[in-house]
Amino acid sequence: MAAVTKPQILKSVLNGAKQFSTSTKSHTKVAVMGASGGIGQPLSLLLKQSPLVSQLNLYDIVHTLGVAADLSHINSKAKVTGFVGPDQLKSSLEGCEVVIIPAGVPRKPGMTRDDLFNINASIVRDLAVACAEVCPKALIGIIANPVNSTVPIASEVFKKAGVYDPNRIFGITTLDIVRANTFIAELKGLDPTTVNCPVIGGHAGITIIPLISQCMPGVSFPTDQLKALTERIQEAGTEVVKAKAGAGSATLSMAMAGARFAVSLIRALRGEQGVVECAYVRSDLTESKYFSTPILLGANGIEKNLGLGNLSDYEKQLVTASIPELKKNIKKGEEFVQKN
Repeated sequence: MAAVTKPQILKSVLNGAKQFSTSTKSHTKVAVMGASGGIGQPLSLLLKQSPLVSQLNLYDIVHTLGVAADLSHINSKAKVTGFVGPDQLKSSLEGCEVVIIPAGVPRKPGMTRDDLFNINASIVRDLAVACAEVCPKALIGIIANPVNSTVPIASEVFKKAGVYDPNRIFGITTLDIVRANTFIAELKGLDPTTVNCPVIGGHAGITIIPLISQCMPGVSFPTDQLKALTERIQEAGTEVVKAKAGAGSATLSMAMAGARFAVSLIRALRGEQGVVECAYVRSDLTESKYFSTPILLGANGIEKNLGLGNLSDYEKQLVTASIPELKKNIKKGEEFVQKN
């Protein structure tokens, strides 16, 4: 596998424009769908602060005008426009090059990501229908859970509309990488901004597969500690849900991870070379139709899938265990579109 670049964390979200002074592309129009929610508001704040964003369109079914007015007072480059309700959905997407979708309901204690399916599946389907019609060439980043199923939903919608390009639809799994980097740094006494651990597979439970053998800088753990670390990364979302005690799921960390991925898309759109992020995408690398791996990003989305790399025996076992669950999740998403 090609070397994965050092993660671009909050610093790049806020300061990533300096290297683009010679870029011929002068603007990037970004839409956040679900901008009034627990993820959408801090995500929109981070994108408003990025000098790479010139126009920020915020869409939701309620409260978007207030969020937009609030953000518009921040003295940064991006112009902010709010759109509210189904009647303004299509207008919110006009001319957008990057669309980030955090819309949906959050998990509550005792809920799995699959429990969210019936509500969030319809939301993602409707947003994907509008994207397929208004901005079919945009790069689409999906946060709405369950990502293992919502990415196939969006893909099937684009197929039905005759505008499907598998290189342009991404499931944002960046939070898994952020968490892996943080937890590894804590255990090893490292600066977390210097740690980069690829995470492959999917974005729920056993489908989340941290490749600790490929971590940079190199680290190693005894078998029992490796297993515990892997399981913590896989269940970190539940850790937050329990800690919030009914008040929601991961919002702030997800917003940061979503902003990091969105900015990486923009950097690639603007011509920067070597931008790499893990993402859940259409893939033929395993028996699963969709699989997260490190992706080299380019102006048209996926420039190259960098693959799984060399896996340890333990990681091979994790991949094998994840495939049946991924297949089930993917089938659920595809069948939803077929039936609805």
